[in-house]
Amino acid sequence: MGCAIRWLSFGVSLDCFLFSLYSRVVTEPTSDVKVTRTQVERTAAMRGRLLDAAVESLVELGYARTSTQGIARRAGVSRGTQLHHFPTKESLVVAAVEYLVDKRLAEILTAEVDGGRGLEILAGAFSGPLFYAALELWVAARTDPALHAASVPLERKVGEALAFGSAQIFGDRFDSETVELTVELVRGLAVSALFRTPEADQALRARLLPAWQSRVEKK
Repeated sequence: MGCAIRWLSFGVSLDCFLFSLYSRVVTEPTSDVKVTRTQVERTAAMRGRLLDAAVESLVELGYARTSTQGIARRAGVSRGTQLHHFPTKESLVVAAVEYLVDKRLAEILTAEVDGGRGLEILAGAFSGPLFYAALELWVAARTDPALHAASVPLERKVGEALAFGSAQIFGDRFDSETVELTVELVRGLAVSALFRTPEADQALRARLLPAWQSRVEKK
């Protein structure tokens, strides 16, 4: 049993990556697999609680008021456990946003997208907890050197994920430069939406996104 490899500018698709992980697990002895899987599941569940709690804190309190102690309390884990997984605030909040990026990319790749809704799906990536948590990091990173350094690899991954997801959504209807411009457009719309009502934002998107698509889409 093989896997379908789709090479893009930054590597191999998610289905192949998951297949390779699965292959390594199932080739181990059965008793070791049970022990390893239990340990892996426990660790993954613990990390997931911490990452979910970090996102909630970023969205609810903002970066400045978010603390590792508060995140540990939200997650229901000890301070020692939190420090074992994430020794610094920067590593925890950056990992939390990266965790959301992975989830959002998976949603984009599994979405049923027709030709007319691709731009709407991409714009939706800049909304909800993922966008607000990321926005907190962007603003704080401007004056926090440690957070800025920790965020650079994350931003690189976000860019790769957006390029990958956009390639799946638009195919050859958008060239690479158009995809980059489109990402910047929807990111800017998402930031300025902070100062619009949901109704006004929906009306603006309904007017601007089709106009943009009609100008740049290859026929």
